[in-house]
Amino acid sequence: MTTSANHSLKKRLIWHILTFQVLLLVAVIAGFMALLIRADLGGMILDAGSASIAAGAVEVGSDQKLKLKDTPELRAMRAETPGFWFVVRNERGETVQSGPVPDAYRSIGEHLDRVTFADIRDGMAPYMLSAIARVVQTERGTYTVLTGGGRLWSASFAVFFLTNLLLLPIVLILVLIPAFAIPIIVRRAFASLAEVADHAKSIDVDRRGARLPDGRVPGEVRPLVEAVNGALQRLDEGYERRQRFIMDAAHELRTPVAILQTRLEGMDFGPLRSRLLVDTARIAGLAEQLLDLERIDRDSAHFASIDLVSLCRDVAADLAPLALSAGCDISFTHGPEQVSAHGDAGALERAVTNLVRNAIEHAGGLISIHVERGGIIEVSDAGPGIPESERERIFEPFHRLQPRDHGAGLGLHLVSEIVSRHKGHISVVCAPTGGACFRMTLPVA
Repeated sequence: MTTSANHSLKKRLIWHILTFQVLLLVAVIAGFMALLIRADLGGMILDAGSASIAAGAVEVGSDQKLKLKDTPELRAMRAETPGFWFVVRNERGETVQSGPVPDAYRSIGEHLDRVTFADIRDGMAPYMLSAIARVVQTERGTYTVLTGGGRLWSASFAVFFLTNLLLLPIVLILVLIPAFAIPIIVRRAFASLAEVADHAKSIDVDRRGARLPDGRVPGEVRPLVEAVNGALQRLDEGYERRQRFIMDAAHELRTPVAILQTRLEGMDFGPLRSRLLVDTARIAGLAEQLLDLERIDRDSAHFASIDLVSLCRDVAADLAPLALSAGCDISFTHGPEQVSAHGDAGALERAVTNLVRNAIEHAGGLISIHVERGGIIEVSDAGPGIPESERERIFEPFHRLQPRDHGAGLGLHLVSEIVSRHKGHISVVCAPTGGACFRMTLPVA
């Protein structure tokens, strides 16, 4: 799988939406600032701090008249801008001025009590007509200050700075809120897809007929869901055709095999008759195993509470004559008197029977069946054992340890299928006798 296949569609959508929104905000802000700068009258504007410096240089004398004092701030301003001037007017209408006040502003000083704010820009160097009017609160009172000739700032820079200062909180809000809201919205939009994914995870070979829900799926994804459901439908139909063919073939095989076996039994005793009877029994066993596979596939609803101790005791008793005729011994032991499990008694009986038959055919010697609490059934033998590399593969259909083995390779696969249908587990370990120990673990009732 390539790295690109691991990309999350959610993350890509969120990232693209947020990126688009940020770029859109940047474009809007840039356009807004361009309009402000273009609409600006140009020229230079004074530093608003000049008004505070001028107001700080005014004091009330002993005669209650306004007079000027030389402050460090005023000296620094005049050293930096020798043309610095100002007119200060108090609430009583008294006025004091300093510096070379332009003639254009001399008459304005008489009416400062009617001015609260002014920003006058001079469009031509040296910008001597640039001035500001501010109302300044001090410890000595409130003054209206008209000043000019101080520090100059570019009007465009001021617009740029103030615009950013005003727009920054708005931009943060417009970015942060969507950064939290968009992921939530996208996740909610994808909730129906998560439901479809969870449903898809529950589909397996034992649940044929299952389909993906498409009721809440977005229209853009609905064709994909419908295509998957169509594929599942075709798979179910193909599986049903295959199952019907296997069952029909197995049924059709039983009759000629039974006829052949009857005719062979009527032949004179001899080596040929014995070999043919063995081969016929193998064919009959293969047909029965195929039918067993189909039965456990179709009869999964016949589950009930069963006693594993009683079930295994019956299997041991039924197979004892077969084991004795093959030169084997069967022992049956158990822990508790009763071990209950929920399952199909007939299917579990076939599973234990197949394990014992497998031990009789391939191992010989002592074969033991043991039932323990926890739904554990163990079938052990005294044979050569099973190599560790083969302990998983032996449950595959038609797999045989030795190519010349007499079995068809379906018995252990049938056992694995039965245990799987019961939500159990089967494994192979070494028996204390050195042979193989097949351990089935079934859910207890």
